[in-house]
Amino acid sequence: MDIESIREYCLQKAAATEEFPFDDTTLVFKVMGKMFACMPLERPDMLILKCDADRAIELRERYSAIDAAWHFNKKYWNQHIIPALDDSLIMELIDHSYDEVVKKFSRQKREELHAITAEL
Repeated sequence: MDIESIREYCLQKAAATEEFPFDDTTLVFKVMGKMFACMPLERPDMLILKCDADRAIELRERYSAIDAAWHFNKKYWNQHIIPALDDSLIMELIDHSYDEVVKKFSRQKREELHAITAEL
């Protein structure tokens, strides 16, 4: 996958938005205001995603192209070298990241997201 296909895939998620909250070179994808993916544009081969803590460790042990994310909580965030990973795995990990963020929402926020999803 390239940076544009990842961007398109992230924005297909319900209530997903993109912004530059940190600087003008770090593209962040959010669902209802909460970050689920980050792409440093000066490193277009890298994608940073949230992950279940146990799965994050498992992925780092299995794939040399996955490591703890720099400047993020290393327990939950991994950085991925995109060219070294299969497209299907990247999409699966984006889905997982999105789901990890959504499952931490309050019941009210999940209901709001469900209402948005039902409208689509």
